[in-house]
Amino acid sequence: MKTLKLLPLKDELDSTEVAALCFLCRDVVSRSHLKVITNIKDLFSSLKEKGLLQNNCFLSQSLGIDSKRSKDTDGSPVLSQYRVMLYKICDAMNNDNIAIMKFLLRSKLLKSTLDQCKTALDVFAQMEKKDLISDKNVSVLHEILQEIDPELAMIVENYIQGVPQQQQMLPPHVSIDNCICLCVSEHLILCVSLLITVMFIPTESEYYTLTHTSHGLCVIINNETFTTETCLHARRGTQKDADALNTVFTSLGFKVLIHNNLTEAQIRNELRMYSKKNFVNDNALVVCVLSHGTKGCVFGTDGEKVFLKDLMLPFTSGRVPTLSGKPKLFFIEASQGEGLQKGYCPCSLGPQEDGRETQFFLEGNADPGRQIETMPSEADFLIGMATVEDFVTFQNRVTGCIYTQELCKQLTRSAESQEMDDILTVLTRVNREVSKREFFNHKYKQMPEPRYTLTKKLVLKPVTRL
Repeated sequence: MKTLKLLPLKDELDSTEVAALCFLCRDVVSRSHLKVITNIKDLFSSLKEKGLLQNNCFLSQSLGIDSKRSKDTDGSPVLSQYRVMLYKICDAMNNDNIAIMKFLLRSKLLKSTLDQCKTALDVFAQMEKKDLISDKNVSVLHEILQEIDPELAMIVENYIQGVPQQQQMLPPHVSIDNCICLCVSEHLILCVSLLITVMFIPTESEYYTLTHTSHGLCVIINNETFTTETCLHARRGTQKDADALNTVFTSLGFKVLIHNNLTEAQIRNELRMYSKKNFVNDNALVVCVLSHGTKGCVFGTDGEKVFLKDLMLPFTSGRVPTLSGKPKLFFIEASQGEGLQKGYCPCSLGPQEDGRETQFFLEGNADPGRQIETMPSEADFLIGMATVEDFVTFQNRVTGCIYTQELCKQLTRSAESQEMDDILTVLTRVNREVSKREFFNHKYKQMPEPRYTLTKKLVLKPVTRL
């Protein structure tokens, strides 16, 4: 996903234009805040506090961009058709029209109040204060405009009939991806200086830049069956996890490569082979290992250990310079011991009967470019563990492991959301949902654990193809 940019501001906005923008925002910014706003920076500060500058829907639809890619979501604040209608009327009125409107309102508003109104928007604001107009009642406005100009009255009629207010089309050379806001009328097609970008949009240094057309590789090592000498049982249901990971990371724009039933030596060899790749055109690396394991390691199908540090070592910055400064994500679905975690209540709830049967079964186990600045060799790693050390993981023999399934669910939710949730926010949700579950007749719990040396925020969205 491209980072939103602000187009350069050609001219400073005068007080009238700022007031017009404030009027447009009356439904989403409190009146008390709007009263003290005197310049565009103050307004954008208020919008930032409301979280609206990170809301693509608000920025595009409510400030007048007609974009087929903008979609409403529940709870996404946008300017109403009512507010846009009033703005269109104001933009079409001249001084004579305003004078006539004030004259026609003299029986409904105080003369001193009308004298203070310099623009049509000022008049509309006073009418709203006196409940003369609202989004559900525009009859007074319609009557007045019929006497002033039938074309102005037609704007109100279209609103009453539910005809969408025409919005400003983007010039053909301007994309919604690189424009932060265009206003409704021609004389307010404006943007804010790139100097203000630092104030209102997270700076580039806060986020990993994902600019390539493919996010990169996602390598999945899926160990289901183990040699008889190991006494490790088959991991039934693991194919469901591999399929889920394949689906979610493919949708995110990764090239997914799946390797089934690898021995310890084969795991090491595969990762060593991938570490020789040139990652200059990749944004990130993902490695998922689904297997049995014990503290600090996973098992190959031959029962031999591969330590977690050895999974990551081939991809450190010192060994793979083209991955330096890029996120490297490792997700480990494997037990880390034989312990069973118990759940504890924050307060005594008294005895409880447990007549239900759990559907879960314990699947525990026995035991390129030049860098501007240098990076620590172990920087930019994240390892998502299905469980904390010393404890087993749980899985459903039919639907797969609860950690991996929840991970895929939350990654998909984040990718489809308009919110810019970073990977640590996603993993916190995974922690919360998995920790709620109970296993073995509600006696035991599972607690995932993310570990990381990430130096920036990572937001994973589907790649935008040009």
